Amino acid sequence: MGIQLVWLKRDLRLRDHAPLAEAAQRGPVCVLYLYEPPLWQRDEHDASHLHAVNSALVELDEGLRSLGGRITYRMGRPVPTLRTLHAALADHGGIEAIWSHQETGLGWTFSRDRAVTAWAREQGIAWHQLGQDGVCRPHPRRDGWASRWTEAMARPLVPVPGRIEDVGSVVSGWPHHGPRTASELGMAPTTADLQALQPVGEAAAIALLDDFLAGRGRGYRQALSSPNSAWNGCSRLSVHLAWGTLSTRTAWQHTRLTMRALQGSRTPESRSFLDDLEAFEGRLRWRGHFMQKLEDAPRLEHENLHHAVDGVRERVFDDAKFQAWAEGRTGWPLVDACMRALERERWVNFRMRAMLMSVASYPLWLHWRRPAVHLASRFLDFEPGIHFPQVQMQAGTTGINSLQIYDPDKQARDHDRDGAFIRRWVPELAGVPDAFIHVPYRMDRVSQQRAGCVLGRDYPLPLVDHRRASALARRKLEEVRRRAAAREESRDIHQRHGSRMPASRRRWR
Repeated sequence: MGIQLVWLKRDLRLRDHAPLAEAAQRGPVCVLYLYEPPLWQRDEHDASHLHAVNSALVELDEGLRSLGGRITYRMGRPVPTLRTLHAALADHGGIEAIWSHQETGLGWTFSRDRAVTAWAREQGIAWHQLGQDGVCRPHPRRDGWASRWTEAMARPLVPVPGRIEDVGSVVSGWPHHGPRTASELGMAPTTADLQALQPVGEAAAIALLDDFLAGRGRGYRQALSSPNSAWNGCSRLSVHLAWGTLSTRTAWQHTRLTMRALQGSRTPESRSFLDDLEAFEGRLRWRGHFMQKLEDAPRLEHENLHHAVDGVRERVFDDAKFQAWAEGRTGWPLVDACMRALERERWVNFRMRAMLMSVASYPLWLHWRRPAVHLASRFLDFEPGIHFPQVQMQAGTTGINSLQIYDPDKQARDHDRDGAFIRRWVPELAGVPDAFIHVPYRMDRVSQQRAGCVLGRDYPLPLVDHRRASALARRKLEEVRRRAAAREESRDIHQRHGSRMPASRRRWR
């Protein structure tokens, strides 16, 4: 019998970890976390992501040690690393099997997995890739996907192994290294405030889920939209789901248990909370729905899903506008506040994310790819399977979604009424009166002097006239979408990727 190798990726937990449980039943286990410099050096990744991963790994290593195991840390490319490990373990049967969860990731990780598959096949090593997140591989068709997802979520949670026989128990002097730093991986320092980042680890994930279900989730539906209320009113589980410190199935089943307990109560408060949890449960399903899109069409990372819009934006990319957008200097206060918040704390709520992409895509007329990569590096909860399909949906390049053009002034009035979020993150507007906090460009010269904010000097004027630029963008895209070939392609895309849930039931969207 050889060694069972558990390859950790985006599954940094003990609970509901099928690869770990399966490997532990079969003999000595090597739990591997492999730092891959070419992956970490990609523009989508930031040292804040590494900080989150390392925090989760330290906690996971402690948990494994309490069971008799530990994490084997290595740095390098997968095939050479696995080849070296296999040779080092030759006297003990080598690597008998590799266990991991399926990963719906970047094109880079898809290519890497194909290379590992080929090497394992050559060596006669079985590689067991087990599903998680309800993503189907292979995926035969979109019809029936929702029921298959629900079936996957309803399967029993995998218990934590009672004991792990570590590879070090059979290989004396098995080398151990700790987590790697950003400089060791060739990454630039992060601009994030590491002390302000959301803690990432399995204990934090379970505590956050329990707190949400115990009552913090009351008012969830109303809290989702405002950048003020969303900070605590949202579940804030996205970073844990992204890096796997919590499984989607755990979140879904715990939510279902709470919902069943509430169904027996007839109080208005309980009914309202039940509606909130139904909305949250729908968001979990919605998450899997979008991850399935990238699984089925990896080209979403780089190409327009709807080829009819190819070339519409690509040839006219304005670098100056992109830089102003990325640095929070657009002249639209809520947009700039969100970008600056992201720069320091690496999170904003979904509506604000949609607004950021809408502004980049329509009035600024930027092709989605560069804004998408920038946002990926700023989202601590960057999940490729959600990110790229969502970005394309907001940019109007899917061919099956309506054009969502957000007016940043209206969003500011609706979701930051007193300007508290704006004043926090755009301090140059702190003295602007409430009447102009959402639209400082409407102040006359005297008002600017009184507020201590001279436009064009202390704070920029809007980059473009939002209404006119957005109307022009809409006309350009709708003209393309009306063409017969474009409509035919849209029908094909919907057949492959569109939701089958009736519109009346899409409350979770």
